[in-house]
Amino acid sequence: MKTFTELNLIEPLQRAIAGENYKIPTPIQSKTIPVALKRRDVLGCAQTGTGKTAAFALPILNRLGLQNRAAKAKRPFALILAPTRELAVQIGASVATYGKHLKLRHALVYGGVSQTSQVRSLQRGVHIVIATPGRLLDLMNQGFIQLDKLEVFVLDEADRMLDMGFMPDIKRIIRELPAKRQSLFFSATMAPAIVEITDKLLVDPVKVDVTPKTRSVKKIKQQVIFVSRKGKTELLEKILSSRDDLRAIVFTKTKRSANFVAERLNKAGLKAAAIHGNKSQNARQRALDAFRNQFVKILVATDVAARGIDIEGVTHVVNFDLPMEPEAYVHRIGRTGRAGAKGIAISFCSAGDQGDLKAIEKLIDHEIPVNQELSVTLPSPGPKPTRGRAGRKPSGGGRSRTSQAGRSRKGAGSRGSGDESVGSEKGKRTTKRRRRRVRTEKASAVKSARTGDGSQKKSGKKTGGGKGASGRSGSGAGGEATETSSKRRRPQRKGKNARNRDNASRSE
Repeated sequence: MKTFTELNLIEPLQRAIAGENYKIPTPIQSKTIPVALKRRDVLGCAQTGTGKTAAFALPILNRLGLQNRAAKAKRPFALILAPTRELAVQIGASVATYGKHLKLRHALVYGGVSQTSQVRSLQRGVHIVIATPGRLLDLMNQGFIQLDKLEVFVLDEADRMLDMGFMPDIKRIIRELPAKRQSLFFSATMAPAIVEITDKLLVDPVKVDVTPKTRSVKKIKQQVIFVSRKGKTELLEKILSSRDDLRAIVFTKTKRSANFVAERLNKAGLKAAAIHGNKSQNARQRALDAFRNQFVKILVATDVAARGIDIEGVTHVVNFDLPMEPEAYVHRIGRTGRAGAKGIAISFCSAGDQGDLKAIEKLIDHEIPVNQELSVTLPSPGPKPTRGRAGRKPSGGGRSRTSQAGRSRKGAGSRGSGDESVGSEKGKRTTKRRRRRVRTEKASAVKSARTGDGSQKKSGKKTGGGKGASGRSGSGAGGEATETSSKRRRPQRKGKNARNRDNASRSE
């Protein structure tokens, strides 16, 4: 199919498409719309940026426009599930654009904002609901929405929902759907959990695989820059300040990093706004609007925005942190080079990210060129074995210098063992035994000295301190005590015991 006019769409939709200057459908549109108009189930493998919103929105609007029924309170005819608030808002805007000549109402249902206006719209009655799973389940549990009259169900970005942990919620929602319905299912990848739900969700589906991954990656100029972790911010400022017409999305791994990078860029005079899951929906929408209207030229985001941003004119995508999942790289850089425009994707790679880089290159089957001018030499990944002092590798694997030093300090107690902890324990036991022996010797010496001094004083009282036999006996007793204590104490030390012996000798 070459043009939109060849599609069997009703006149109000043809008029809206012409007003948007749509002429040639994308591959996912040309393959999906004809079979969806026949009310067949569709299993589509496509990523954002390939035009799949129109691929499922136009058939839904065509079906409801032909029926031209009044909306029923709390009971929509079509439900579109999206993983993020941003993507839900984007789908809602597309539905409003394509259906502007039709008397159809739609409602957005997502978290982060008050549910009051959403409940009011559902109670008034809408034809189409575009929702995120969490808020939809909340309203279902409160009785504000019922799905028993649903005719068309769309699950968009299913693999992203799996990553975000929405699959249990989706299974609960599917249980409430009527058995007779049309289902349109879209995902960029087909994980086992997604295939399991597909078997339960779809009936004899038409499979559409436009393989957009390779095509979108190759038309974007990619490069990787090897940089130390501490040098990332300075390098980012240098790149983003190089062009006045630059409009960039910078992706970080964490919310904290997104706030930090945005703050540093603003301090450097580069207008930037941050968007991530911790910000309220109003704050996220304000940041997107500011970027879309070019009030700020840099948007710093986490992966929550990788598939929810469809803004024309993005010249650069910078991976400040490489993603943990290789598939996320494709969705990140897909924010630029859209609708045939040129785009540049720059990735920072630090010493610990080289494994992630190899996984990305394996996925896209393409080696990303290195920017040699801006790259630095990174240390080799993995520890290297250290050598001993004599130039030989220590036995039992490479020991650190700390272990070698510990071994030299262990002494004979370790018997040359390579286990530092064992040698340390033996050394401690040896030291304790030595200290106990010294304390015992000191105690014995003090006791002996006191015994000899007491005998001499007692003998002196009886004899009047003369040089008789008693005096000699006292001297002998004192001398014997002194000799005994001298043998028991360590000769190199002269302390209290030595002073007692000197006093005893002078008293004689």
